[in-house]
Amino acid sequence: MWTSSWLSEASNQALAAKKATKTIPIVFTSVGDPISAGLVESLARPGGNITGLTNIGPELSGKRLELLKETNPKFSRVAVLWNPEYPGLALAFKESQAAARVLGLQLQSLEVRGPEDFESAFKAAADRHTGALYVPTSQFFNRQEARAKLAELAVKRRLATIYGDRDFVEAGGLMSYGASLADLYRRAATYVDKILKGAKPADLPVEQPTKFEFIINLKAAKQIGLTIPPNVLARADKVIK
Repeated sequence: MWTSSWLSEASNQALAAKKATKTIPIVFTSVGDPISAGLVESLARPGGNITGLTNIGPELSGKRLELLKETNPKFSRVAVLWNPEYPGLALAFKESQAAARVLGLQLQSLEVRGPEDFESAFKAAADRHTGALYVPTSQFFNRQEARAKLAELAVKRRLATIYGDRDFVEAGGLMSYGASLADLYRRAATYVDKILKGAKPADLPVEQPTKFEFIINLKAAKQIGLTIPPNVLARADKVIK
């Protein structure tokens, strides 16, 4: 048997499964940082009865800020929407701080505890004349009603926003960059196959993503009055018109 997990805060689900059994093999499919989450001892030697794939979501924070900067070099301040109670989001914010220093960006922290805080957070960004926003990958944000609300507020406050998951762009958001979940799910099947053939999860290294997706929504860009540069458009894996 195995249990698969989903998205950045899938670490919580995987941890629950790990606590429930020490013998049934567990395969997680998309965890941001499985070591800090306490799921595995190391990527090379997971140990125990659990292994799988990481989406390295927090580590991609710098790349996402870089894409925002390339989209409009005039951006000098970028806000990060996060919840400190979620380890994956806290790590993403820390990674964003380091990347912002390198890119010469001022980082604005927008802490939220629930959807009821979204409106005031976006207002705070607008009040400080912030031009761009980064929403890290997290199950905390990736609920259908939350995705739609975030896209709506980004248009209302005219914030160029980048997300870690393409679902946000398909819900009306501007851009996303992250690991291909479809590819991670496909590769997870190889773990299951190996385990069913006798391999132990402890001996199967945790793998990192090899395929990434950059999605742009031109309709969302038009709504906030943003022109996407041709060189940025050319790098997109998918453009929604």
